Amino acid sequence: RRGAFDFIEKPFEAERLLHLVARATESERLKFEYERLRERAGPADELTGSSAAINNVRATLKRVAGTGSRVLITGAAGVGKEVAARVLHGWSGRHTAPFRVISSARMEPETVEAELFGSEGEDGAIRVGLLEQAHGGTVFLDEVADMPLTTQGKILRVLTDQSFTRVGGRTMIRVDVRIISGSARDLMTEIAEGRFREDLYYRLNVVPVHIPSLRERRDDIASLCEHFVGRYAADRRAPPPEISAEAMAALQAHDWPGNVRELRNVVERVMILAPSDRLGRIDADMLPAELVRGGTDILPNAESITAIPLKEARENFEREYLRIQINRFSGNISRTATFIGMERSALHRKLKLLGLTDNSDGDA
Repeated sequence: RRGAFDFIEKPFEAERLLHLVARATESERLKFEYERLRERAGPADELTGSSAAINNVRATLKRVAGTGSRVLITGAAGVGKEVAARVLHGWSGRHTAPFRVISSARMEPETVEAELFGSEGEDGAIRVGLLEQAHGGTVFLDEVADMPLTTQGKILRVLTDQSFTRVGGRTMIRVDVRIISGSARDLMTEIAEGRFREDLYYRLNVVPVHIPSLRERRDDIASLCEHFVGRYAADRRAPPPEISAEAMAALQAHDWPGNVRELRNVVERVMILAPSDRLGRIDADMLPAELVRGGTDILPNAESITAIPLKEARENFEREYLRIQINRFSGNISRTATFIGMERSALHRKLKLLGLTDNSDGDA
């Protein structure tokens, strides 16, 4: 129950004892090798996309990858903070060493020291902690805003000189680990309200990297869908289905509060629930109802239609239609005009006439 590989009864033969020790050693070696290979293969979800927003994130990660600087990755839940941390580790000189994720929310003050630093029993048994396991590699502190205040102080001491003693031990252990942290919350607000240590914030926030939400990079939705569709099709040993133009329009018009994680779940759900005779194409009617309504339900209900003149009804339709299309193309007026079949200058005039704010330069 405490992690023993096997047991041997007395009296025992030396040959059998050596055999069990060899098996236990080999098992641990294979387990470690598997983790190393899985990490080197990279995460299933990469920073997919070609939008300016995600290209800026990739460029920053590449610049900082070769350094040992600490990085604080911020962004809403589901944008891919852990994915970015794994990409950063993979591009660094530490890519052959371990990558360990520590969930800050699970750091209980009573057990955090043993989990992070390891422990030594009175019988000499040693349990290696997460920091020691990651020696030479990278540690990702997931959602640091959830870390208890008492734990924050203990982490701060390790960041200062990267040394500690195991619980119950006396020997000073030195480690070489790179710390990457992530947070979906505003840490300055957490500091102001007394929930996060300011000195720890400045230790972690050497290089800030912000990952934009999916609605801020709608251009990437098509490539992300292709990525997820291809991955799930490969798992099922089937050719990837085509995504219809209507389905893609609905996907690009949705606001995605759950970001990339929500998009991945939707694609997986659609492929699992697709009828056997429709596996080759994803149409709009196969998407969840909330996506289709959000992207295509732009007409007022019948009661409101009968209460307004034709001109006003037509203007309402045009206003909602253009709003959805502009959102779909991330505010890019030129791409919107090309898709709907209008001249760019004519679209600008139409937006002004309908009272829609035109903040973009159209060519970003």
